[in-house]
Amino acid sequence: MTLPEKFKVHVITLSDRAHAGSYRDLSGPAVVKYVKYALTAAGWKHEIKTTVIPDDEVALRAALTAAPQTDLIITTGGTGIGPRDITPDVVRPLLTKELPGIMEQIRVKYGTKNPKALLSRAVAGTIGTTLVYTLPGSVKAVHEYMAEIVKTLEHTVYMVYGVDVH
Repeated sequence: MTLPEKFKVHVITLSDRAHAGSYRDLSGPAVVKYVKYALTAAGWKHEIKTTVIPDDEVALRAALTAAPQTDLIITTGGTGIGPRDITPDVVRPLLTKELPGIMEQIRVKYGTKNPKALLSRAVAGTIGTTLVYTLPGSVKAVHEYMAEIVKTLEHTVYMVYGVDVH
């Protein structure tokens, strides 16, 4: 298998308030900055689509399955324990392979400084060859999660596509 000529990325923000227009989405644009940096550093061409949807199971499932061959999906929002926090519950059953280590590491690293970080139910994995990461909705959490994700992103992509770089 070879890497795509151009990586298709979809950043999905789940926020009832941002979707309604009463709050400006800040976490999605923060994700985009990290993704651009990581893919550019790897020398990969890319296109990034952004979507803001409500905290809604049907809308999220549609956003996850609608795009033809997306290489990377990163969601932000809906990973907590509130009644509208449904992101991991929708994403986890769609995963072909789960990557628990990265999210566990992030929770432990940042949970030692801020125990509230341990309440995140964020998940990561693949749906076929599509990498999926679910991040909390706060900009601070996006910075923390993406700082760790970009450290392994290039190698993770190689692994997903079966490219031996060892």
